[in-house]
Amino acid sequence: MSDHLPAFLLALGACANDASEPGTCEDSGALSTCLAPSQDDAHYVDQAERYFDTLDASADPESEPDYAETVARWEWPPWLLLTGWGKDFTLAADEIILAAFPGTTVPSRDCRAFDTQPFARCRVNFDYDGAPCPIYEEFSFNNGGLVTFVEAWSDQPGLLPMDGDADPWAEGTDVHRLSTRVPGLGTASGLIDPTGEAMATAAADDAELADFAARTQDFWGYWLAAYEEAGDDLFARGCGW
Repeated sequence: MSDHLPAFLLALGACANDASEPGTCEDSGALSTCLAPSQDDAHYVDQAERYFDTLDASADPESEPDYAETVARWEWPPWLLLTGWGKDFTLAADEIILAAFPGTTVPSRDCRAFDTQPFARCRVNFDYDGAPCPIYEEFSFNNGGLVTFVEAWSDQPGLLPMDGDADPWAEGTDVHRLSTRVPGLGTASGLIDPTGEAMATAAADDAELADFAARTQDFWGYWLAAYEEAGDDLFARGCGW
């Protein structure tokens, strides 16, 4: 019977059942899956499109997504892990990336809305001076419709969080993503507190989450170190060239 219930009723039921436990829907460490969509599908797709506009030299430079103050971006290997932290740093990082690769465009985009977090998911192709780079990317949101978490993978065999053929939009139960494990993303504001008690508790049993929290404390330092460690073949590995 539960298979036929609307997503928001399932979310409310989960919250009601677990409200007394730390890290559930009534707690400051609530997970993103506690939230149901608060906007229409077009809003989530538009925000995802605006995100790619910030990385597309041919797009309107005024087109930016509406980021939450503690928005984070996590790009799985071979990319550089935490490549955005906080609204201002994330926008600044994207300006640096576009300046370093001024011919970059994102001409091929397929963005869709979903009724469970992440509410927007995209399969796109970046174009680096004629060389295509396929990427799968997801976007989580708070109740105000602001982007709270961006997560990206190379759309290459062995690098996606799901079977790209059997589950092209990562709707299965075995998808390996970070966004649904970050405490705080399930609150109305989607606030992430990387040094808070909820994060410390969750990170104690999750090495990837612990790494994420550590990187937020020295965003630029970790990002530079990751870039230097990536080597000259970063794009060859990430884009399949």
